[in-house]
Amino acid sequence: MSDTRELEEQLDRFRADFEKLSREIGKVIVGHSEIVEDTLTALVAGGHVLLEGVPGLGKTLLVRTLADALHLKFQRIQFTPDLMPADLTGTNVVLETPDGRKKFEFQQGPVFANILLADEINRATPKTQSALLEAMQEHSVTIAGHTHKLPEPFFVMATQNPLEMEGTYPLPEAQLDRFFCKLLVQFPNSKEIESILDRTTEAEKPSVQPVLAGERILEMSKLARQIPIADEVRRYGIALVLATHPNNAPAGGKAAKFVRFGASPRGAQSLILSAKIRAILDKRYHVSRDDLRSAAPQVLRHRLILNFEGQAEGIQPDAVIEDILKTVTEPVLAA
Repeated sequence: MSDTRELEEQLDRFRADFEKLSREIGKVIVGHSEIVEDTLTALVAGGHVLLEGVPGLGKTLLVRTLADALHLKFQRIQFTPDLMPADLTGTNVVLETPDGRKKFEFQQGPVFANILLADEINRATPKTQSALLEAMQEHSVTIAGHTHKLPEPFFVMATQNPLEMEGTYPLPEAQLDRFFCKLLVQFPNSKEIESILDRTTEAEKPSVQPVLAGERILEMSKLARQIPIADEVRRYGIALVLATHPNNAPAGGKAAKFVRFGASPRGAQSLILSAKIRAILDKRYHVSRDDLRSAAPQVLRHRLILNFEGQAEGIQPDAVIEDILKTVTEPVLAA
């Protein structure tokens, strides 16, 4: 009984800290409440976020504000076509010792941070983009045969502009799959624009104070993984992921017609973790199907690779996922 009460208290603190961080970010960020919640969900889950939206919607400001609200080291990298991998990870440099000898010493790059903003990530070449693969997955970088661990927590938020494609390099599927979720930043409505102007064109600007430390984020991450999920609910999540593959998709569905490759097991992991955090925020101690359904678009949309017909007809991954949520109603039966 005491263990149950202790767990309930821990989950109450989880919600309180999550909401405290969200409110602090809300002092600067107008609207985008779902974007903020999904970003914090990815942070707590130990994943990374890809933000897509036209310029001027506050994508970069969101990351900076998140960094200001946490006691964590923040670094920003502006991706350009001439950016080299060593500009991200760092490199060995030759230094002269006091006795006149020379030695190699590793100089850390900006990737050695807790929160890394990869601004306009699709403007860098695939060679430079790939420098983030090991960092995002293993939380380390390898230089000249030596592996250097990155500080924990390590969180990458990348932005990209969906409109201006000239001079950009689409992210490879392997890198897309390493993002916990992809969030689409929408244009604000008239009331939100009015609030933005009030906060940015007046004499006083809102400021953000650090409210959580990195250690607390790691504690929340461990706690979220303790939320139970019934076997039947987990199998339903598996069914959703399998339905993104054309050979497993319901006959006549959009996935069977327009998808070339579906989501990977990483997509299933992200789906379950996101659902667990949603359950905590909804004051429940178990994962429901609705948690999985609400998390599906964010964690699966960037993992669907459309075939030629899907691209030619302008099919959006969200439309495919919506169709899957309508047609998949039963969990996968145990083998």
